[in-house]
Amino acid sequence: MLIDPLVLSSSRNKGIALVLTGAVLWGVSGTAAQYLFQRQGFSPEWLTVVRLLLSGVILLGLAYKKEKQQVWGILKAKTDRFQIILFAILGMLSVQYTYFAAIEHGNAATATVLQYLAPAIITCYIAFRLKRFPTSTVSIAVIIAILGTFLLVTGGSVRALSISGWAVFWGITSAFSLAFYTLQPYKLLSKWGSMIVVGWGMLIGGIAFSFIHPPWAFEGNWTISSLIAVLFIIIFGTIIAFYFYLESTKYISASEVSLFASVEPLSATFISVIWLNVTFGFAEWLGTLCIIITITILSLVRNK
Repeated sequence: MLIDPLVLSSSRNKGIALVLTGAVLWGVSGTAAQYLFQRQGFSPEWLTVVRLLLSGVILLGLAYKKEKQQVWGILKAKTDRFQIILFAILGMLSVQYTYFAAIEHGNAATATVLQYLAPAIITCYIAFRLKRFPTSTVSIAVIIAILGTFLLVTGGSVRALSISGWAVFWGITSAFSLAFYTLQPYKLLSKWGSMIVVGWGMLIGGIAFSFIHPPWAFEGNWTISSLIAVLFIIIFGTIIAFYFYLESTKYISASEVSLFASVEPLSATFISVIWLNVTFGFAEWLGTLCIIITITILSLVRNK
């Protein structure tokens, strides 16, 4: 049976459009969070717990509509129950909070770019775990990532940081959290599916964080614009972006998904510069480009 090339092309274009849209929505949501923190007085703790709780409930509701009682199975299996709690706290909660904290102390552009050091961290971890050096191509990619980080946090000057030390700390921590978030739930995802795993990860992470910062402990100024920003982060920057990202994997390969998703730091950077007047000099743009190149190289290598 022959498959029409036009159908293949249409499916591929649909997959690319979905992942690009999802990545841009993630980038825009980071900039919206910066607006809430720095101009409306919101706290990253409140936004984290509310985002996790509401998104978790919505995702699990969608999963239940499709999977029915399968949604509860992950909690009934003793081993899986422990793993999903571990993922929820050290993966989902950690990556959400550290990312927002990096934005609060710096800006969405640098926070997003620093978080995208995760592929390089994962590469180094796998090389260590397998007890063998990465290939020369991968090694070059890691070196480029380190150079990009240096340019991004110093602005090209070795005498001072271009962003605060806390922004660097939370940004790097976010990258390690994202690496754990990516690697740890592999078996859970293959067994239960991403909608159930991510939904429970968000809800459990939100419940756990509620004991530290309850959702009713609000700080900030409620205005029409801040309400729109919060709704955008939860609906478009989480639910729809996640759904589009998952849907794209039906039409293009996982390596291509990772590659096209790298537009997230670029979108966060452009919007931060245009909307919030974040200053990005030549060194910062070059650093961002270095990290994008790293993601591209690692995506292509993984495809092989």
